[in-house]
Parts: sequence; C-alpha cells; structure tokens
Amino acid sequence: MTSDTHVPCRKPGSTDTPAIPAQNRGSHLHGLAGFNAAAPVEAEALLLSCCHSRRWAERVAAHRPYPTVDALLAAADEAGYDLSRADLDEALAAESSALPHPDAPPAARTALRAAHAAYESSFGHAFVISLDGVRPGERLDQVLAGIRSRLGNEPEEERVVAADELRRLARARLAFRLAEALTPRHSGP
Repeated sequence: MTSDTHVPCRKPGSTDTPAIPAQNRGSHLHGLAGFNAAAPVEAEALLLSCCHSRRWAERVAAHRPYPTVDALLAAADEAGYDLSRADLDEALAAESSALPHPDAPPAARTALRAAHAAYESSFGHAFVISLDGVRPGERLDQVLAGIRSRLGNEPEEERVVAADELRRLARARLAFRLAEALTPRHSGP
C-alpha cells in the first residue's frame, strides 16, 4: 500500500541504494537549507527514499538550490512526469505493500493481503496509492476500494494511474522528510 509518508519507499533489505549516512540523518539535512547544501550523494539518497528512480533523484538534486519548498516540490512533480518506462519500472519495483494498522480486524487484514496479491499478480508491482490527507481510520477502506476499482484497469491505463499515484507519494514523502528534519526530536518513548 506504500501510501503513508512514514512508509519507506525501498523494500526492506534492499542494498542497491546508498542510505543516508547515520551521522547525517536528521542532523545535517535540516529542511530546505540542508537539502540545498548537502553533497549530491546525500541529496540523492534522501530523494531515493521518496521515489526510487535514480534518474528522478539525480534530476531533482541537480537543480539545487531551490528558493522554496514549493519550488522543490514542483520540480519533483515535473521530474515525475518525465519518468521513462524504465524509470517508472525501477521506482515501482522498489515499492512494497504496507501492512494495515495492527488494530485492524483479522478479516480486514486477510482482505487486504488478498487484494494486494491479486493486484500484484495482475500488474507485476505493488499497489501504490497516496493517502495524503486521508484520516487514519479511513485508510484501510480507501486502499481496499482503490485496489478493487483499479483491478479492472487495462495494464497501460493502470501504469498511468500508478505513475500519478507515485508522483503524489514522492511529493508527500519529500515534504514530510523536509518537515521532519525541522521538527525537534524528543528522547524517550
């Protein structure tokens, strides 16, 4: 469901993309200023955590500095529209289906697993949907409804929809990561 800005973009255990070095996570890439000043490899790593298309990440990072977060997000959108078929395949291959909230009823969890399996069998990649702005209590229903409606799409039609959802996800993830870097961290539980 890779739908939440808190859900990682890459499959767990993926080693093909350099991670943001631990000493730089949250300490060096502070908001837009930190992103603009970061070394290219750091900026690209942050971007790859939002959308796993190397070309997309390189393109967005190469146009730094950005005067505002809105300008950065617009550039990310524009680069997303220019993804080639191979770029989109690369990005979609890195997405994975997220689990429902632990409090979800067992029947809902089973339905979601079955829906994801049917989608992946039909289209060859994880179901992607941006749930930015959807209340947590409505997300499971939104995902199930989205999968059901999109299962009827022809493969090329679904590629277009998935590409649009991936752009929206990348934008939400990037905005979240920039804002997260500006939020003071509290120690403790």
